[in-house]
Amino acid sequence: MKKFKLFFALSISSTLVFADGATLFKKCTSCHGDNGGKKALGKSAIIAGRSASKTIKQLKAYKSGKLNKYSLGHIMKNQVSTMSDEDIEAIAKYISKLK
Repeated sequence: MKKFKLFFALSISSTLVFADGATLFKKCTSCHGDNGGKKALGKSAIIAGRSASKTIKQLKAYKSGKLNKYSLGHIMKNQVSTMSDEDIEAIAKYISKLK
C-alpha cells in the first residue's frame, strides 16, 4: 500500500510541474493581445499562429540577450528571463494554435 501511495503522489506532483501555455501567455496579452493578434507596442509582428519552432528559437534568443527585434529586446528579455525551456516550449505551442 505504501508503494502505491508513493507512486500516486509522485504521478500527481509530476503533472503539476508541466507548464501550461495558456496560463503563461497571460503575461503576454497586454502587449500581444488576448489572441496574439496585436502588434506589441505597435512594432512587432503578429504572433498568433506562428510556428512553435520559430517562437522557441526567438524566445530563447531574447532570453540570452542575442535578439533585439523591433528594438524590443530588453522588454522581451525581461519577460522571458524566468521562463524554463519547458515554459518556452509550452507557450510556443500555445501561440502556434492561436488564430
